[in-house]
Amino acid sequence: MDVVIIKLDHDMIKVNLKGEIDHHASLILREEIDNYIEKHRVKKILFNFKDVSFMDSSGVGMIIGRYKKLQNVGGKIGVVNLAPKIERIFQMSGLFSLISNFNDEKEAIDKL
Repeated sequence: MDVVIIKLDHDMIKVNLKGEIDHHASLILREEIDNYIEKHRVKKILFNFKDVSFMDSSGVGMIIGRYKKLQNVGGKIGVVNLAPKIERIFQMSGLFSLISNFNDEKEAIDKL
């Protein structure tokens, strides 16, 4: 799992994910994102799933954890570029009741 965090605005980041989001990758992602959130006072995260080939329940947990962390400061999370199999995981887990799925990055940046 590779992750690239890009600051988009004073309180918004984009997290470009690549590879498989399994238990091991989720732990690394959580730590890197949480460190960035605390250091830069982030309130909005856009997860870009363009290059994600697999995600299991630990990935769902990682996203829910970031949602809860940002919810405490009035923040929001969005996702873009979900492959059909990843989108199905989001639907089955109920993540779409917490997190917005956007058509593209521009829409996400405008609406988050």
